[in-house]
Amino acid sequence: MSVHLFVLFISVLLRYLQGSLALKRRKTGGERKPYHKKRKYELVRPPANTKVGPRRIHTVRVRQRELHLGLRVIIDVVNNASNNELVRTKTLVKSCIVRVDSTPFRQWYEAHYAIPLGHKKGAKLTPEEELLNKKRPMTVQKKTDRRRKKSKISSLLEEQFLQGRLLSCIASRPGYCGRAGGHILEGKELEFHLRKIRAKKGK
Repeated sequence: MSVHLFVLFISVLLRYLQGSLALKRRKTGGERKPYHKKRKYELVRPPANTKVGPRRIHTVRVRQRELHLGLRVIIDVVNNASNNELVRTKTLVKSCIVRVDSTPFRQWYEAHYAIPLGHKKGAKLTPEEELLNKKRPMTVQKKTDRRRKKSKISSLLEEQFLQGRLLSCIASRPGYCGRAGGHILEGKELEFHLRKIRAKKGK
């Protein structure tokens, strides 16, 4: 009897470990009707633990579209509120703080507002930055002037552009959805995380 109960417990446990909802009961307790065949990606696989480092791929057959390569701007993992071990191993997880390359963001800012960014005051402009001051048609100039009214950024963020590195927070789940999307830290959020990082370095 006890062996039978143990086998029953293991079978139920395995069913609940499955990623597929088709193998789980409804909240009412009733069984679900299968509406499609089993998929290989519905198996319970170990976490991907996406890390910053050399390219390492385990090929898995899934029913997904072709790969889309994004900008490789993530340089380092600097803070994680939940686990310091994830910082040491440079594992990318949701809500971790990463250091990213500021070049693509600086290029967008300069193209959008036509203002050079990330250079010291009094320093000579590079040929690329001098192009931003070129004469434009009146309609384009009016549009640029309207945009420039909203172009102000904080001094802390400007310092980071000077260093060529920005702090940002990952908002997606890289090991789950396969992409690392997020937002650049600014304002009080940036001040808080800078204090945290400096305190860690001081130890």
